Amino acid sequence: MTADALFPRDGTASIASQLKSGYNHKVSAMWQAERQLHKSMFIYPVFLSADPDLEEPITSLPNQYRRGINKLLPFLATLVAKGLHSVILFGSPPGPDQKDSQGSLADSLDGPIMPAIPLIRAAFPELYVIADVSLCEYTDHGHCAVCFADGSVDNEASVARVSDIALAFARAGVHCVAPSDMSDGRIRAIKLKLLAARLESKVAIMSYSAKYASCLYGPFREAAASAPAFGDRKRYLLPPPARTLARKAMLRDMHEGADMLMVKPAYPDILSDAKEVSTVPVVAMQVSGEFAMIHAAAAAGVFALKDMAMESTEIIVRSGADAILSYFTPEFLDWL
Repeated sequence: MTADALFPRDGTASIASQLKSGYNHKVSAMWQAERQLHKSMFIYPVFLSADPDLEEPITSLPNQYRRGINKLLPFLATLVAKGLHSVILFGSPPGPDQKDSQGSLADSLDGPIMPAIPLIRAAFPELYVIADVSLCEYTDHGHCAVCFADGSVDNEASVARVSDIALAFARAGVHCVAPSDMSDGRIRAIKLKLLAARLESKVAIMSYSAKYASCLYGPFREAAASAPAFGDRKRYLLPPPARTLARKAMLRDMHEGADMLMVKPAYPDILSDAKEVSTVPVVAMQVSGEFAMIHAAAAAGVFALKDMAMESTEIIVRSGADAILSYFTPEFLDWL
């Protein structure tokens, strides 16, 4: 629009140039959002210990704990009363002596997840329970895969193992399994096993489809005791400069039967792409490193914690997310 159109020579301004009247009040400003934050969007990540009575703070994640089931249930009860709709379960094995090359503890009744699932379901019948399906917490090498002797990833063996874990979690009673390993073909393998077990209509698959290699995962790796013993995960996570590759991964996973797609970290451009290509809900993970940085900057006086938590989460929703994995979930249950 030209300057003459906005400010005609006769002194009358174009009506179309006036925008502030539409957002000059707190309420009308809120109406400008295409989508509003609400409690049902939030998925709370919890770290489960096989020790039922453990309650241990995670030093790099403010206000987050590893909890055994006897501590987790009372804690969740307070959140459910405030409107918590969903949790995702991550395991934290008790020690390196219980890890092996196959991640046997992942779907063991002696592990942290399997015995907890029916107890959580019984205590909170309306809570949507998601189980993260991964190997990194449970393998002695710390990779999200089964590896060959030379340390490279055995994709076929990894897919078989991950799909077995997903099926075990499904049979234990979760509503959704979330494979985070990024192995090629694992969504199809999980869907086929769910079909064979007649669970395909009862258990959803939330695929970590656009999962990038990132230094923002550090606090999580402490929480889950899942740092790699050698090498790194850049071999099988998406390279940060890649954008089209993420689209290909999301389209592939939908074709293989994914019911939801996850973007991790919650990069706005990738979330926007996901919303454009996806015919299923888009889930974003506000990762541990971002959560820790917001806390650190707030403690340093850079901004108010609540303001930045709200702003960063609103940007995630604005970018296209339908649901958000967030460590800020307990706070949002109070704020919203």
